[in-house]
Amino acid sequence: MTVNPNDPNARPPQRTGGSRIGLDLWPRVAAAVVLGLAALAVAWIGGFVFVAFWWIASVVVLWEWQRIVGREGSIARVAAGAGMLALAALLSLHNRALLAVAALAATAVAVGWLAERDRRVWAGAGALYAGALVVSLGLLQASPTYGLPAILWLFAIVWGADVAAYFAGRAIGGPKLWPSVSPGKTWSGAVAGALAGAALGLASSLILVPGSLAIARVFELGFAAAVVSELGDLLESAVKRRFGVKDSSRLIPGHGGLMDRLDSFIAASTFVAIVAAANSRGSFIASGLFQW
Repeated sequence: MTVNPNDPNARPPQRTGGSRIGLDLWPRVAAAVVLGLAALAVAWIGGFVFVAFWWIASVVVLWEWQRIVGREGSIARVAAGAGMLALAALLSLHNRALLAVAALAATAVAVGWLAERDRRVWAGAGALYAGALVVSLGLLQASPTYGLPAILWLFAIVWGADVAAYFAGRAIGGPKLWPSVSPGKTWSGAVAGALAGAALGLASSLILVPGSLAIARVFELGFAAAVVSELGDLLESAVKRRFGVKDSSRLIPGHGGLMDRLDSFIAASTFVAIVAAANSRGSFIASGLFQW
């Protein structure tokens, strides 16, 4: 069929090819740049400023989660959780790992107890989820030798995986990863993201970490952390679908909430902190990431 260019009612021919890059690219880039620069700045400063920054992020995530699972009584739950998470954050700042974890567990119990009976598990899980962010990062950055390298290594993995998965998934396409939970994610994007995250993590560790490295092990750990970060994204999507919510909030105009931006990072930081603690032979857990 031909189209008469002089016919005002004629529709232009539709493109069958072209870029698969989504229309949400530029909002994603803007949000990522602002949050990324802030995260890099506080990582460089370290200490109390670093932990305070991530405590605020944890409180925002806690607020968003509590709104999702049930708004009634959410103000009391967030207020109680914020205060107890401040204690957990301070304990992590001073490298009191067991006490920080105990404070985090107590926060989950307290927040769950304040919720309605049928929402207590979900409310408590949200406190555990939000607090894991500041506790894991606080304990990792506490090391004077490996703290900053560990945080920047984690940034490289999660950001690298997210960017590569986004572009590879749209450029390559193919089978969906979990269509009932996150229709846009593909296996091609997930594989590309995990490999890119591991590679960028290894590159950053070779530059930042003092001394020799077990290169193969660092790459393997980076790959595992990247996979966990992708699973964290799916977990948050599953929670939102469970409660019929599209975005965790409207905190970032036109682009959802903070939990939508940090879901991958929360999962990866928690996983990395656990592995580091299990492997560490010194007073600070971050050494367990690089000294095997």
